[in-house]
Amino acid sequence: MPTDCISFRDTNYFSSFICNYLDETPELKPLYHRFPTLENFKSQIEEKSKSSDLDYGRKVLSEVLEKQYKSIEASELTIKNLESLKSENTFTITTGHQLNLFTGPLYFLHKIISAINLTNELKEAYPDYNFVPVYWMASEDHDFDEINYFNFKGKKIQWNRPDGGAVGRFSTEGLDKVFEIVSAEFGPGKQAEQLKTWFKEAYLNHNNLSDATRYLANAIFSEYGLVIIDADDKDLKRLFVPQMQKELIENIGFNSVSETNLEIEKLGYKVQVNPREINLFYIQDTLRERIVFEDNVFKVNNAELSWTKSEILAHLQESPECFSPNVIMRPLYQEVILPNLCYIGGGGELAYWFQLKSNFEAQQVPFPILLLRNSVLIRTDKQYRKQQNLGLTDADLFLKRDSYINKRVRQISNISIDFTVQENHLIEQFKALHQLAKQTDKSFLGAVEAQEKKQLKGLKHLEKRLLNAQKKNLADQISRATDLQEQLFPNKSLQERNTNFSELYLEFGDNLIEELVAALQPLKGDFTILTI
Repeated sequence: MPTDCISFRDTNYFSSFICNYLDETPELKPLYHRFPTLENFKSQIEEKSKSSDLDYGRKVLSEVLEKQYKSIEASELTIKNLESLKSENTFTITTGHQLNLFTGPLYFLHKIISAINLTNELKEAYPDYNFVPVYWMASEDHDFDEINYFNFKGKKIQWNRPDGGAVGRFSTEGLDKVFEIVSAEFGPGKQAEQLKTWFKEAYLNHNNLSDATRYLANAIFSEYGLVIIDADDKDLKRLFVPQMQKELIENIGFNSVSETNLEIEKLGYKVQVNPREINLFYIQDTLRERIVFEDNVFKVNNAELSWTKSEILAHLQESPECFSPNVIMRPLYQEVILPNLCYIGGGGELAYWFQLKSNFEAQQVPFPILLLRNSVLIRTDKQYRKQQNLGLTDADLFLKRDSYINKRVRQISNISIDFTVQENHLIEQFKALHQLAKQTDKSFLGAVEAQEKKQLKGLKHLEKRLLNAQKKNLADQISRATDLQEQLFPNKSLQERNTNFSELYLEFGDNLIEELVAALQPLKGDFTILTI
């Protein structure tokens, strides 16, 4: 199991915002609380321990999780972790993900394994405490088009059904037809049968998408102690009532995040999300619409629902389950109901978390440590040997297609396609002409400069034509190199953002998860290249 790595910056697939965070650029320090180092977790534990109502919150959390796990066959380690959450010396490491069909892109695995491995690392460093990996299901999202499919060997396996409301509540009706498709696509064999069993048990034997996703995530990860939470729950929402009340009446989210967004833009970065004046939705069976304040009353967009101030506050107290946090408030909700120390997310997720620290401060909730999830390129031993035979470095694989091909042509060509020497020689010749023009007729200087540009451009053109000619001559060898890159970077994108885990599970079986768990180091801060 050779494991290599490359810096996130050198992959050229991650924003300067995220790369600068990993480099601990001083200008970004006001946007986060503590950088993810092993040492900083001690201070985070001490701060979180002082949170008000944490003990009562643990009690409610444990009761809710007990109900949610009633029909789940949990492992001994998961059961131990569930019990441990009642203890004041237990803390969580959380990652979140949408309820994508059959887990969606491969990084679903990477996120959760990052959380699992970090809890193990923290336990070694701080043996007096317990650490539980948590997967937060994004059950209240309503972007169905983002989650209703997964990619398998270049094909899009899609679930078509009417949209509307929180996706976790969606009935799994109709997924029997998708099961017929995946059964044919997965084919025969031991690994294929396991995938079919997981799909069937998850989606055909559970009534809604939340229950189906909980079953699937538990089936894949329960032996590692993963705890899965669905926060679309009345008792959990009740813990969040004070923060939702402030949001309704004082517009805390809008005011605090708007100020932070201005600071981010001044630094030259793009903001990911813009706050609403009220960052809450109203949620019912097939409804999840924004709450707005208009004409001195609170209303629900696209619905015949409205309240006065006193009425909506009373409704919030009586039925907190009808209120749903948006992207600005969801992280706050998470940190209120969990004894959490760290959130693990992708680059896009962390970018919007950086906008939220001021909102946490305004609501007097500790801001968690933010950790970029592990990213991984998984290659087979056969692909690794092919890479070695072709003389390609790991960095070469991450090049954009044109640069990748051009570099390969230059590597294997039996003639030089680098005109740098000729260009430098030409520049030296024109230096003499520049001096001559200055001594004789300065008006002649413009003509000399124009001629220099023309001849340098001509050399560049000749170099490009020679490169294209060599591409034709070396077409077979270039094809072998591009085939490898296409296998590892489907659709010219990172493997983890495109490929579903089932494709690799067919080849590696349970070894896929085991190898990832053995290889990933959450606090290392590099992009992992794993050969299985």
